[in-house]
Amino acid sequence: MGIMKKSYITTAIPYVNGVPHLGHAMDYLLADTMRRYLVRGGEEVRLQAGTDEHGSKVFQKAEASGVPVEKFVDENAKKFQDFIHALGVEYTDFVRTTDPEHERRCQEIWVKLGKYIYKDAYEGWYCEGCEGFVTEKEYEENNGVCPDHQKPYVRLSEENYYLRIADFKERMRSAIENDEMKITPAGRKKEFLNLLVDMPDVSISRPKKQLSWGVPVPGDDTQVMYVWIDALANYITVLGYPDKDISEWWPAEVQVIGKDILRFHAGIWPAILMGLNLPLPKNLLTHGYITVNGEKMSKSVGNVVDPRVVLDKYGVDAFRYYFLRHVSTMEDADYSDEKYESAYNELANDLGNLVQRLATLCVKGEMTGQTMIERQRDDKFDELMGKYEFNVAFDYVWAKVQGLNKKIDTEKPWELVKTDPEKLVMVLDSLVSEILGVADLLEVFIPETAKKIVEIFSAEKIVPPETSLFPRTR
Repeated sequence: MGIMKKSYITTAIPYVNGVPHLGHAMDYLLADTMRRYLVRGGEEVRLQAGTDEHGSKVFQKAEASGVPVEKFVDENAKKFQDFIHALGVEYTDFVRTTDPEHERRCQEIWVKLGKYIYKDAYEGWYCEGCEGFVTEKEYEENNGVCPDHQKPYVRLSEENYYLRIADFKERMRSAIENDEMKITPAGRKKEFLNLLVDMPDVSISRPKKQLSWGVPVPGDDTQVMYVWIDALANYITVLGYPDKDISEWWPAEVQVIGKDILRFHAGIWPAILMGLNLPLPKNLLTHGYITVNGEKMSKSVGNVVDPRVVLDKYGVDAFRYYFLRHVSTMEDADYSDEKYESAYNELANDLGNLVQRLATLCVKGEMTGQTMIERQRDDKFDELMGKYEFNVAFDYVWAKVQGLNKKIDTEKPWELVKTDPEKLVMVLDSLVSEILGVADLLEVFIPETAKKIVEIFSAEKIVPPETSLFPRTR
């Protein structure tokens, strides 16, 4: 027996300055879908999630709420953990950046990067919403206003530590161009390579007098680490770096991120890894925004849809169905209650009715269930999943669902009950075999429903579900 392949998948860690919103769901759903796909193929998979708990935004929100910052981050980290569980996402590791072990490991990473770090005065533009420094060129292109947060950039003048990005630029450019670290989709790879040309060295600390809530810089108690250094390191500190050899799991198979943080993951993160002599992640999968009426969903803008309300009303697999099939894996998508309701009805009509209908016909034909003998390879499905085109792969599986409905209409098994019992058995046997094959593929996307389908059609006696898999909403 061969050695089981191991894969590591990561999700971006969100700030805990508010509760989870729909935009956060994409990271978790895409990562979990890939995890389920790899596990289905016999791999051992580690999936990381976590919360980013330092930085000025978190500290200011805690102060405004009148809650001690430690209590504030504890409460909100719990909300994110609960949200991830509610989505049916199964992670193996959860990191909180306020964990003392994470903080200690970050400080050791800082020391290891010492020869690439220098101190200098910073004078320039900064986005408080992104907690990111902005080049003069970006400031001018955006007319002085952050396009994501709709807030003016602020001018900062302070003395900070810098990471010498210039030392790594050529290697980074080469790694991205030749897909050693592949950026998906290709359009964002091109955008970032253009950005990399003028990318300056980056500030990796803030004065403690400006920001006390952060990891102290080793050997300088007047400074704390800039939140992105602390946050990016989580991907390897959660594996035990630098205390342990992490080569069993690192490099990551895929890191799932929103397109707004690609610059940090394709610019700062590879420089850190190269400085530590660690390999780069194999893939950066960048997804788009979930917009509402064409605007990015953001706490700052105030157009946030509460995902828990949607989950409670329709159930977890309906949620996964909408965001994995009707939202492009990589591009922006606009959310509305009407679109969601329409997708739910489609799910109920195409799949819910199919299960009910076929199970009822099996009772009439006195059919017993089937066990799935062996998992069938599906080259087209594998190709789409390998390219991270999850919504296209889901469409491909859905065409099989719709094909089964058509096959029932064509074969008319309800007539065969009276006219040709032998053919009825053959037709139903084929339909049951096919729906089990479809359930096997659906498990990657809507696992609860797939499990129910397998239970119904592999049972010794096939019994239709008492209530529809997707009942009409209230």
